[in-house]
Order: sequence, then structure tokens, then C-alpha cells
Amino acid sequence: MRHLRMTIEYDGTGYKGWQRQSEGTTIQQVLEETLGRVTGEKVTLHGSSRTDAGVHALNQVAHFRTSSTIPERNLLMGLNSLIPRDIVIRDLTEADESFHARYSARSKTYFYRIFNSDIRTALHRNYCWFVFKPLDVAGMAEAAAALEGVHDFSAFCSVQTDVKSRVREIYDTRLEREGGSFLRFHIEANGFLRHMVRTIVGTLVDVGKGKLTPADFREILESRDRKRAGVTAPPQGLFLSEVKYE
Repeated sequence: MRHLRMTIEYDGTGYKGWQRQSEGTTIQQVLEETLGRVTGEKVTLHGSSRTDAGVHALNQVAHFRTSSTIPERNLLMGLNSLIPRDIVIRDLTEADESFHARYSARSKTYFYRIFNSDIRTALHRNYCWFVFKPLDVAGMAEAAAALEGVHDFSAFCSVQTDVKSRVREIYDTRLEREGGSFLRFHIEANGFLRHMVRTIVGTLVDVGKGKLTPADFREILESRDRKRAGVTAPPQGLFLSEVKYE
């Protein structure tokens, strides 16, 4: 059996997220079905991150096992010729037997795009959150700095999160102007909880609007109370940008 690793880019607009579900089309489902067509086997694909419906990825990493002898380059090109145009496999290589796309990851980086203007965007509507009211970017950046380090992120995750521990370590946060009316929030951590980045962004926007101060934001983080945080930002502004391994 060969152990193969792939890097995938996708536009999540038309999908119910990464993970296969009983209803709705997902990225994992499309790729597994295409792998089955090409290899003639039932293939299970393991992804590094379970992105939600509408969320995008530049560098999602996944692995699978196969007995197929198709050369890597031929397999890559064959898969890309069959999958929808809003998904592309950027790389496919042999991996060490110990490699696991999710559990071998050292860190993951996401970014979230905000379009802050009094006029909405048509061309970018599926790739950002349109926020009408002017935002205090400096205040948002000051608030975001409180996230760095080891914290319990219960205040910034879905109440349906059922993991044993909600403690994560944030290595880096950055909020920067991307050009024109766009803002981009970067966050790198050893792991993320369900809706964590989107809830952080929703609360940072409340800081930007003047509804909260940076000190309020820190208190919300320390409170571990989801009810005190802001709304969960819409999914279309979120991108999985990088997964790092040892």
C-alpha cells in the first residue's frame, strides 16, 4: 500500500464544507469519489482541517492509502482533469508511513478578509465579509494581540464544540490592510475549535465599531463565556492558508 499526501486548493462557496455528510456535497466526498474512479478502489481521505460550509482553502493537506501503481504525476493530472474547476490538487507526493495530515500538523494558519466600505462589492462577495460601518483598525489590532499565548477559548467557539479541552496556543496574530477597503486578519495556532476564528473576527469587528474596547475583548477571552462574545462572522471571508509540519 502506498501512503500519499496531497495539497488542495478550493473555493468552498458551493460546498457543505470539507467533511463528508449525509446531505449536501462536500470537498472530501468529491475527492474520494474521484479517487475511486481513478484507482478502482474505495479510498478514505484524511484532511488536516474540517473547514465549514462556504470556507475556502489555499493549502488544505490530506493523505490517503492506495494499492494503485499509477505514477504520482499521472495520478495528479488525472484527478485534476475530473474534479470540478472550483477544486484543484496542487501537489501529490509519497509520504512517510507515520505522516497524518491532521495529527502530524505543528500549526495551522487561517486568514479572514473584511471589506470595509460604504458600498458593497459584487466581484468579491463570496470571499469577504462586507462591513458597512468604518472600523478602528488600530483598536482591533490591539485587541487581537491579547489572543497570543496559551488560553482557554471557550468564549470564542461554538457551544456545540464537544472536544475535551478548549485550550489552544496562538503563535501569531496580524491585522493589516490588504489594499483599498480590504482588511486581512491572520492567525496561526497549534489548533482551532469549531467557529473559533469566525467568532474572534465577529468580536473584533465589535471592537472596530466601538461597541467594545480592547480591554473588554480581553475580559471576554478570560471569561470563557460564549454569550459575551460577538456574532460568528460569515464563512465566506475565511481561508485556510497554511498547514505546517515538522
